[in-house]
Amino acid sequence: MKKIKLGLLKETKNPPDKRAALTPNTAIEMLQKFPNVDLFVQPSILRAFKDEEYLSKGLTLKEDLSDCDILIGVKEVKIEALIPNKTYLFFSHVAKKQPYNKPLLKAIINKKINLIDYEYLTNTKGMRLVAFGKWAGVVGAYNGMRAWGLRSGDFNIKPANEYLDKKEMYEHCKNIQLKPLKIVITGGGRVAIGATETLKAFGIKEVTPEEFLKKSFNEAVFAKVEPPHYVKHKHGKKFEYPHFFANPQEYETTFEPYTKVADIYVACHFWHPKSPQFITTEQTKQTNFNIKVVADVSCDIKQPIASTLRASTIAEPFYDYNIQTQKEEPAFSNEKNISVMAIDNLPGELPRDSSEDFSKTLIDNIFPFLFRNDTESVIKRATITENGSLTEKYNYLSDWVNS
Repeated sequence: MKKIKLGLLKETKNPPDKRAALTPNTAIEMLQKFPNVDLFVQPSILRAFKDEEYLSKGLTLKEDLSDCDILIGVKEVKIEALIPNKTYLFFSHVAKKQPYNKPLLKAIINKKINLIDYEYLTNTKGMRLVAFGKWAGVVGAYNGMRAWGLRSGDFNIKPANEYLDKKEMYEHCKNIQLKPLKIVITGGGRVAIGATETLKAFGIKEVTPEEFLKKSFNEAVFAKVEPPHYVKHKHGKKFEYPHFFANPQEYETTFEPYTKVADIYVACHFWHPKSPQFITTEQTKQTNFNIKVVADVSCDIKQPIASTLRASTIAEPFYDYNIQTQKEEPAFSNEKNISVMAIDNLPGELPRDSSEDFSKTLIDNIFPFLFRNDTESVIKRATITENGSLTEKYNYLSDWVNS
């Protein structure tokens, strides 16, 4: 069997990302499972895993990866770092016509690069096979609690990125004494599962959506609210997930009652532009609107949550939303404001854990198709460009990228 040379890229996007598509442990696992692959690791001073950790496993460090067949990273590769005529795997953020990455897609086409995007690696049923979603939920819920502590003055916990890993972070969560408060999570997928795990690490009790709305508690509680609880069909049809996802415009929100009793809102849902809003500007101005902190893990700007004016950063995670002016103010500057956390690369705060988990799913779910035979068209479905052209599935980008 022909040998495949695989290069592990150092991350070049700014702000820096410390994650890795392969960790020292998973790299060894991959080489054992796929003996037809040789791995070369590009040295990095930013990666959460030190070069010495790869060397200690007997792995090869190499700055120049130009003789590799396939190059894998996490985030977008800087245009000047792209090597022509190679196959790349990373999160490219081009398939939704993201304007800031149009130059990147142009360069990829001009350099005749085969681009495979992690986001579109799916099974035959359309389910994603690799993602960092759970870790966005884990860190997003932690940041929501951190914002509450800073805003209320009840406690002060350090940023998630200052812990070695999730285990150390959760050990500190156990020590926080919480006053009674209510936290609502929207969503039911990996992201919401991660958020739920973190809130339980704080010792917060889970209750049903009905209990959340109707009962008072003398302790901190949270409820995970899925689509059947936050939308209903406009004409009274029974809720069915396939119909909702295919026809979101036929539904209206039923989320408003939660805004009147929740103190913290952790948004972990998937949202379609035709779906109903969660929080409108008009709702925030109502006298019985109660939410003080919004941890917007989903991070859709301005819609469906009015207070999410922009994405925040790991370095500066919080800002305030002035309900009256609808403008941004400094974090925790006015008790009448909504405090917002909207970091758009949350898994980067726990880079070791999230990288380990992500790379294991690559080995199990993707590499058999990448290094052997793509029998289920997993790689084909996620290939955006090939030999200097957009593939048929992504040809809708042609007018946009050439405009």
